[in-house]
Amino acid sequence: MISKKYRLHEREVKKVLQKWKPFFSYSIVLNYMKNKVWYSRFAIVIWAKSVTHNVTRNFFRRRFYDLAWEKRESKQTENYDYVFVVKKKTKLDKNNEKCVKDFLTDITFLAKKILPKQK
Repeated sequence: MISKKYRLHEREVKKVLQKWKPFFSYSIVLNYMKNKVWYSRFAIVIWAKSVTHNVTRNFFRRRFYDLAWEKRESKQTENYDYVFVVKKKTKLDKNNEKCVKDFLTDITFLAKKILPKQK
């Protein structure tokens, strides 16, 4: 799990979403904006319509922050705020292995797509 220092607050998420540069995958949209701190920060937005219970939302949120912790350690010259938004039409289920695998695949796809461009 990633520490709170590397997470975005609600106000900061809104700022990134207003001044966004999006990258798309099948079920997730990545918005990012350059920040002024010396480290990158992450956030994820999971709609209530995408999950059946808050337990499921927390499950996917924790999987996301585990991946963000690994990506945080990559060498970057500039630091950014990243906001991942799960599309409303995407249905997430923690008991479905294919759903969990697709979620993790989309996150890593977007991370690979954006990180080489910033180096």
